[in-house]
Amino acid sequence: QVQLVESGGGSVQAGDSLRLSCAASGRTFSSLGMGWFRQAPGKEREFVAAISRIGGRTDYAGSVNGRFTISKDNAKNTLYLQMNTLKPEDTAVYYCAADNVPPPFSTSRYLRDYDYWGQGTQVTVSS
Repeated sequence: QVQLVESGGGSVQAGDSLRLSCAASGRTFSSLGMGWFRQAPGKEREFVAAISRIGGRTDYAGSVNGRFTISKDNAKNTLYLQMNTLKPEDTAVYYCAADNVPPPFSTSRYLRDYDYWGQGTQVTVSS
């Protein structure tokens, strides 16, 4: 069993930055594939970014590419999402997710590939 706890959300102005963190426990963090997803009110949960178990390969949704950066620190068992130049359309609850049996050098954009989810952290961006 893997426990994931997100933090770092908040209310900011358009153009500001935030860094989300996801603390993992219960399993060797370096064995997990990790991703960030978000869900806005009335919308489905959508892919934001993912990072591979080995090699640090990353993938981003087109809407955040160039503005967001996913990274992880295996020594701290923590996943990060640096969000720059935030826009009102980035407003959502952001979820950290873990893939229990990931291909070592690949990432996934699909919710079904992730086995564990955090409780989410709210990000609100006002114009």
